[in-house]
Amino acid sequence: MAAFLERVRAPGACLFGTWAKLDSLETLEMLAFAGFDFVVVDAEHAPHTFQSAYRTIVAAQGFGMQALVRLPDQQGSDVQRILDAGADGVLVPRVRTTAEAQSAMDGMVFSPRGSRGMGITSRAGRWGMRPIPEYIAEGNEQVLRAVQLEDPEALRSAADILGVAGVNAGFVGLGDLSLVTGKPGSHPDNDALVEGLLSVCRERGIPCGTAVGDATAAKKSRERGFSFVMVGNDASMFGRAAAESLRGLKD
Repeated sequence: MAAFLERVRAPGACLFGTWAKLDSLETLEMLAFAGFDFVVVDAEHAPHTFQSAYRTIVAAQGFGMQALVRLPDQQGSDVQRILDAGADGVLVPRVRTTAEAQSAMDGMVFSPRGSRGMGITSRAGRWGMRPIPEYIAEGNEQVLRAVQLEDPEALRSAADILGVAGVNAGFVGLGDLSLVTGKPGSHPDNDALVEGLLSVCRERGIPCGTAVGDATAAKKSRERGFSFVMVGNDASMFGRAAAESLRGLKD
């Protein structure tokens, strides 16, 4: 399978995934059977440890999906291990400035361009069985490194933030944008900010992602030009299905 970054860079491409909040091989396999292209391990808003994130990456890829990881924060303390675990990409939450983007990218790119250390004996290096130049080239050129822009100021500065060396994808967090602005995601002011980000991404030739609640919104996101879209999450899917199964039985 082609690298995730290569797939979402293809003209007109749009991959559909979902957030993986549960540490569960069974639900992960069901997502693969359902046909999702990828999952995003949510280490920001779910109780994933590095160990559970590692298991999810390995299992998702084994089930035929690709695996991204949303980091817990911008500090990046686990980012080197996440990348050496073989993640197809990383999302950095709540990036507001070019300085924050630069700090995040530094740990994701190998020296001398960044500060990521060489871990050829990791899973990404096939436990030492992969040629070093291939391991380094994949880490620098084929891993998705997306910054999440979730504040009006950040979205207005999208051209500068996405211009930081190492950033190769954008992502808009509609929930936090609504929370910060106090306006629904569909409000014209928010819509204009999102369109501005999409425009910058189109100009730069880089993919842009988002997360939505259902298939209808996902289709609209594809039509709008998003390259990768998360639809719901595994925990909520299970919760809604459980509630639907019992609806009307307890009245």
